[in-house]
Amino acid sequence: MAICYIALGSNLGDRKKNIKKALGHLAGTKGIKIEKISRIYETRAVGGPPQGKFLNAAIKIKTSLSPQLLLKTIKKIEKDSGRRKSVRWGPREIDLDILLYESMIIKTRGLVVPHPRMFEREFVLKPLREII
Repeated sequence: MAICYIALGSNLGDRKKNIKKALGHLAGTKGIKIEKISRIYETRAVGGPPQGKFLNAAIKIKTSLSPQLLLKTIKKIEKDSGRRKSVRWGPREIDLDILLYESMIIKTRGLVVPHPRMFEREFVLKPLREII
């Protein structure tokens, strides 16, 4: 089982419920075991159009899913949670990002790990520091 860290964020609708729902989907996915969950932090949006504040968290999981299958899984959870394609860095019901997957460095068209902007974003680093 690989150790992986995922960021969660929401700034549309019932933000806390959106995060809890995504956590439930992840916990119910075969091949994923949630090990640790950070506290939830409220942060201002960074980049994109003017929008409401986010709730952000991070989780540590153990997974038997490959990085590509994990990405496919979290994209399905986003879609099932109501996320639709819109403007880049726009408001969203749920945002799930793979931050780290073991010590792997992955650079493909659809997946870059470690997450390329995580070290620039306190809203990612603060909850991540809590669980590493």
